[in-house]
Amino acid sequence: MKLVRFTQDGRTRIGKVINEQVVDLSTIPGVGESMRQLLADLPRLSGVIVAASQPCFHLNEVELEAPLHDPQKFLAIGMNYRKHADEARLAGIPIPESQLWFNKQVSCIHGPYAPVVKPDVSEKMDYEIELGVVIGKRCRHVKASEAAAVIAGYLIVNDVSARDWLHKSPTFTLGKSFDTHGPIGPWITTADEIDDPLQLEMKLYINKELRQHSLTGDMIYDIYAQIEYLSTVMTLEPGDILATGTPSGIGAPTGRFLQPGDVMRLEIEKLGFIENRVVAETPREATL
Repeated sequence: MKLVRFTQDGRTRIGKVINEQVVDLSTIPGVGESMRQLLADLPRLSGVIVAASQPCFHLNEVELEAPLHDPQKFLAIGMNYRKHADEARLAGIPIPESQLWFNKQVSCIHGPYAPVVKPDVSEKMDYEIELGVVIGKRCRHVKASEAAAVIAGYLIVNDVSARDWLHKSPTFTLGKSFDTHGPIGPWITTADEIDDPLQLEMKLYINKELRQHSLTGDMIYDIYAQIEYLSTVMTLEPGDILATGTPSGIGAPTGRFLQPGDVMRLEIEKLGFIENRVVAETPREATL
């Protein structure tokens, strides 16, 4: 299934996509309005959700929102593709000897086709295409050999990064967490639809120019090793998002950073695409 959050007539609810149609699932008892809760209940509700066919809308009639807007965790791994790690090494950043994880604050989560804001305080805003793994079961101490069982599905993540702000915080958190800098989507493709998540083609274009191109199988630590590593430390919850690393081709090595007007298009095989235009920051007012 392809599970979405969509807005139609001013109301946001949960649906599933079949071809060019969005089936509204909000009329099904127990679905509710939280995708995170739905993922936790999916084993119980999957049969009725699969069978649902009405009411429905054409994709052109709705606005697709971030499929998850309230995960408890949005975690990302750094330098997890060998060629990208080499890029970092040439820039003076040592290749980590173990998995390098950081937080993207959940307030950065953004819609799959919504504009991304270039902050006035950053001159080095960059792009990163990543396979996003969505956790489906509450779990701890998961072995890599059993990790597939806790995955609900997959989505596309653009790990937008303010490179100049990464240096302001050794944990990467500030440079990774500006508002709008976490576009995800366009939907959650459930795990049963992906035969091998480690053989998916990834492409990122800036203004129709191909910048990043790789297979997910080029990861240093695959998604199952990542889940084992993280769950050694913390309990993973339904709806948690793991951004699993980006390949080479980012803007930093060449200084080709994002500017207002640029259009980012990210494609991952079998998962669809997301597309975000960069816009300038509007005059800031305090939000109290």
